[in-house]
Amino acid sequence: MSIIICPGIHEPDLTESFKVELLDMISNGAIAHNPANILVYPGKDVLVLSALHILQFLGDRLTNSLESPIIFISFSAGVVGAIGAAHLWQLLGGRVKAFIAIDGWGVPLQGNFPIHRMSHDYFTHWSSCLLGSGQNNFYAEPAVDHLSIWKSPQTVQGCWVDSSIEIIPPKGRLTATEFLLMLLKHYEAN
Repeated sequence: MSIIICPGIHEPDLTESFKVELLDMISNGAIAHNPANILVYPGKDVLVLSALHILQFLGDRLTNSLESPIIFISFSAGVVGAIGAAHLWQLLGGRVKAFIAIDGWGVPLQGNFPIHRMSHDYFTHWSSCLLGSGQNNFYAEPAVDHLSIWKSPQTVQGCWVDSSIEIIPPKGRLTATEFLLMLLKHYEAN
């Protein structure tokens, strides 16, 4: 299984911070994963919107191996290119194990693979779910600024919501990192 990270339009050090947090989760034994299978799409500016460029990156890095399932983790404007690339990867015969959109506000998300949204506040969560979401989503509570959920997910407290049942705040609280880890553990086991 490979994890594909598709950043948005922002400073590269924010994505590096996110990657370090992800690698820290993995190296602590939380999930049995090979860090070499974490790929960060290097596109900048408007290239993060290009599904074709992301698909080309996947083909180059995965040496056109469609057998291995992939999980997309995308942020902000990167959600646009990543959802298109996920659909194209599937059309080519690849398997998308899950799609995680972090603050992909205004981006319609549909697919025949599991989709999860993570949002920096309740309004973004609620309004984004109108454009498609799967089960098991997350929103920050208290709200944080847009870039914080990407730069420092370990510090962002929030709520886990199963949108297939309701869109009201649940009783349980956890960090964005804990939520992401929960998803990765689930998809590693299934």
